[in-house]
Amino acid sequence: MICALGAAVCFGTASVLQAVAARAAEPGTGSGVDPALLLRAVRQWRYIAGLGLDAVGFVLQIIALRHIPIYAVGAALAASLAVTAVVAARLLKVRLSRTEWGAVAVVCAGLLMLGLASGAEGTGTGSLALKLGLLVVAGLILLVGVVAGRLPDGPRALVLGLASGTGFGVVEVAVRLIDSVRDLGNPALYALLLGGGAGFLLLTSALARGSVTAATAGLVLGETIGPAVIGVVWLGDRTREGLTWLAVLGFTVAVAGALALARFGEPPEPAAAPVR
Repeated sequence: MICALGAAVCFGTASVLQAVAARAAEPGTGSGVDPALLLRAVRQWRYIAGLGLDAVGFVLQIIALRHIPIYAVGAALAASLAVTAVVAARLLKVRLSRTEWGAVAVVCAGLLMLGLASGAEGTGTGSLALKLGLLVVAGLILLVGVVAGRLPDGPRALVLGLASGTGFGVVEVAVRLIDSVRDLGNPALYALLLGGGAGFLLLTSALARGSVTAATAGLVLGETIGPAVIGVVWLGDRTREGLTWLAVLGFTVAVAGALALARFGEPPEPAAAPVR
């Protein structure tokens, strides 16, 4: 759980840096999938620093996923929005309302309940059908991104965010299905690479256009609910005996608190000035 929370700190801080860089980059064609936008953003030091934090967070995420249930890790990662809010308040001088500080406290309370109720990770290894299904979903995410480029700004941001979150959710599940990176015949390995790449690409596009709140809400839902269900139903994730109710409550509270902080998917406009 400590590793999961550490990953949330890394991802939450990185999102502030990456969003500033994404907004400062010159806009592209408006397509939902814009690889050129990623290339333009990566020229800025803030985006590079964010990627470094993402790398550290990913390692911590893998460690957490190998020891505790997916639903606990997913809720902790959603809590990165609380980290982003606090970082924005400190570094960018963003004023948080009492409601938003309350949402930060709610997220922490939810994670505390999850920490108390979570059992060990399940022993399920996943069927070949599940591994192939993950790979198919990862491919569909990119297709959804292309289609989203034709939608109006509001729906486009939500769809891109949800698709991005689903990509990161694929990564969460795939980590549990990979015994060794040298197992090149495992479809889950390719699902992890494709899902993670698609998630980063679509998230960058979502941050640069449309409603940040809608995009981030979609991201939170995509990376928490689906993976949690797969972990419980197919991989055998369980809670401590008699504490299932506390785990469900903690998961719900943590995700609800994260959704209340969705506007912190990126910093406000004053913090998004072009980087020189």
